[in-house]
Amino acid sequence: MWENPIFLLPGPTQVPPRVLRAMSAPMVNHRGPKFKELLDECIPGIQKIFQTKNDICLLTSSGTGGMEAAVANFIGRGEKAIVVSVGSFGYRFKAICDKYGVEAELMDFTWGTAADPQKVKERLQQDKNHEIKAILIQHNETSTAVLNDIEAISKAKGNHPALLIVDAISGLAAADLQTDNWGIDVVIAGAQKAFMIPPGLAMVSVSDRAWEAAEKINSQSLYFDLKAYKEFLQKGQTPYTPAISLVFGLKEALNIMLEEGLENIFKRHILYRDMVRQGVKALGLDLFVADDIASPAVTAVKAPEGIPAGEITRIMREDYNVVLAGGQQHLKDKIFRIGHLGYVQPMEIIAALAALELTLEKLGFKVTRGAAVTVAEKVLKERRD
Repeated sequence: MWENPIFLLPGPTQVPPRVLRAMSAPMVNHRGPKFKELLDECIPGIQKIFQTKNDICLLTSSGTGGMEAAVANFIGRGEKAIVVSVGSFGYRFKAICDKYGVEAELMDFTWGTAADPQKVKERLQQDKNHEIKAILIQHNETSTAVLNDIEAISKAKGNHPALLIVDAISGLAAADLQTDNWGIDVVIAGAQKAFMIPPGLAMVSVSDRAWEAAEKINSQSLYFDLKAYKEFLQKGQTPYTPAISLVFGLKEALNIMLEEGLENIFKRHILYRDMVRQGVKALGLDLFVADDIASPAVTAVKAPEGIPAGEITRIMREDYNVVLAGGQQHLKDKIFRIGHLGYVQPMEIIAALAALELTLEKLGFKVTRGAAVTVAEKVLKERRD
């Protein structure tokens, strides 16, 4: 019966009506002047969100395509890299490296904790001959709701020549990421997160140092050969047929984001994070990660003892039309995740917390009805006053 759920996933996220309308524009020739004009408008906006002057490659792919492009173009077969992992998507970086013959060392931190910059520093100090060519890390680990301190990781790298490659697919424009100021060589973002458009576009920023590395590598990928994207961008094109409707949507999403301003976007996501976290605590539930490393994009909540997380997300969806995410891999049925990034309104969070109260009560977990809503409203009022 309900057509419009309260959609609180960590991706894909809700799409603003302005973006939906923009995506209904008539098709244009992707080799013609109209598409060039479109790209010429989008690229500077993307650079502002990335906080960079570096080149931007726009790929028609999921975020994983952007991750694969980063490995294929900047790390050669047989070269060494470090994958700093705090969850499922760190393992994905490792799997991509394995496919491309990169000798990737996994620095695996306990799920629910953040990467330790000191341990990264110590490992790089051991690399006297600079055999490590790249460090790969997630900005925001979606599977665990952990925000890594990328600035601290960059400082820990120091003068080591390894490229710093950051998967910011779910974190960019939800949390601060200063590509140029923090010396990040490659940053990957996805359309379906804080950019608020449907899945299908990945954006990759590339520094001069990264392009220098790419010149020494014979990319093993045709579609993800970023040198081709750089070359075609000079003509206002992509080397292969792009998702034109999504690019129309991207243009409008960038307009919305730049109208709000990055600082306000960051503050809004912090507000949503705190509303959710304080509300969940008021119900007597345990959060999966500590406050100081908590993601502003998604919150992971431990399911109560004896209640599978899958039952919570099922009842939320079927009875109250609230869509949440479950846990991944060994966290399946142990946590559920509440996404709060992109086109989310405060009252949707309050409604979701009310539904969570009812769901837990139905499953036999004792709650004080109204507790989560009251606390979330208090956080909202304090920030708005």
